[in-house]
Amino acid sequence: MPTVSQWREALGSGHYDRSLAYLYGEDGVFAARTRYLRVIDGYVATFGEPSDLRLFSAPGRTEIGGNHTDHNHGRTLAASVDMDVIAAVEATDGDIAVQSEGYPMDRVSPWELQAVEEEKGRSVSLVRGLAARFAHFGWEIGGFNAYTISSVPKGSGLSSSAAYEVLLATVLNALYNDGSISRLELAKASQYAECVYYGKPCGLLDQTASSVGGIVTMDFADPTDPAVESVAVKFDDFGLSLCVVDAHADHADLTDEYAAVTREMKAVSQQLGVQFLRETDYASLLANMPAVRASCGDRAVLRALHFFAEDARVPQQVEALRSGDVDAFLKLIKESGNSSFEYLQNVYPCGATTAQALAVALAVAQSELGDEGAWRVHGGGFGGTILCFVSHTKTADFVRCMDAIFGKDSCRVLRIRPIGGAELGGDHVMSV
Repeated sequence: MPTVSQWREALGSGHYDRSLAYLYGEDGVFAARTRYLRVIDGYVATFGEPSDLRLFSAPGRTEIGGNHTDHNHGRTLAASVDMDVIAAVEATDGDIAVQSEGYPMDRVSPWELQAVEEEKGRSVSLVRGLAARFAHFGWEIGGFNAYTISSVPKGSGLSSSAAYEVLLATVLNALYNDGSISRLELAKASQYAECVYYGKPCGLLDQTASSVGGIVTMDFADPTDPAVESVAVKFDDFGLSLCVVDAHADHADLTDEYAAVTREMKAVSQQLGVQFLRETDYASLLANMPAVRASCGDRAVLRALHFFAEDARVPQQVEALRSGDVDAFLKLIKESGNSSFEYLQNVYPCGATTAQALAVALAVAQSELGDEGAWRVHGGGFGGTILCFVSHTKTADFVRCMDAIFGKDSCRVLRIRPIGGAELGGDHVMSV
């Protein structure tokens, strides 16, 4: 592998521009070069001059359909995006040491992998949890130093946590397992670390989208072996820009709100005699509505109604994309957004009255886009971002409008990234 000086020379001379264009688009090459040079500098400043430096990346994700369906074994539609977490890494004989730019260093011994209660809710738990999961399956683990830089805003709904988890899983896979572990298994290990060690209940959508890459539809009927299919379309071909609007309503500290969604859906499924909502249907809920309302409460019932409708919408969205029916696709996106707002109720936290930033963003998007686009809450909700499909002719004006309300660079036009976790090397991006 190249030395630091060789990396700097190769990046500065444009040797990796083809790889960077593949990941970030032609217009993102210069900024990407600068970021990778910065992550190298950060590594050297933190750990000293390495003899064998490697560069890795894992993307954030956008959720297109299937809002809060994965944790009940439902169907989803998602994609990796060109905002990512990158790392400069060197294998060592010691601890796993991860220095994320702007944060304290995390350090974990590869031989001390029991969950630590005091680490819950902190990034160090993700490092330990991933190493523990690798060890559990008999995969090789070992020490490394890593310096990371993220362009995925924390609490933005683009899943910075999944990108971070998949990045570290990709590093362990490359350094110690010759890239032999599948992308789906890396995603499952990442989810395990977040659920068990970090303490945040989550489905597998985020990690799978980040690890697999591209536009993918996922069916979690069997979560141990979910069906993952590529959806080979480009929104540009439909004349649409994919935009996320950060309303600056941070959702990073709302674990209880997310947990309540899972908990309430679980209560309904159990009342209906099954473990997960995917194992029952709307007709069963309707037939047992009085008992379910009395036992679980009305919000839980509404969230279950959202699940049934949203789960059925995903294959319709996939079919609309594959057949090129843009109008049908946009209509389904708006239906998804309305269901999330009205039934799932994840646009703002329970009890919030003065701070309802996502609701404002959705209202403005509806007024600005009308019949020429679509809008919905994005990802986990309660804060973070909204997702909008905007016609190319309106994109510039839409960005200006949203930036004027929520601040400069609040509205970002995303590019779908064709692959998930990756190592930059040779003359191309090496998938691992």
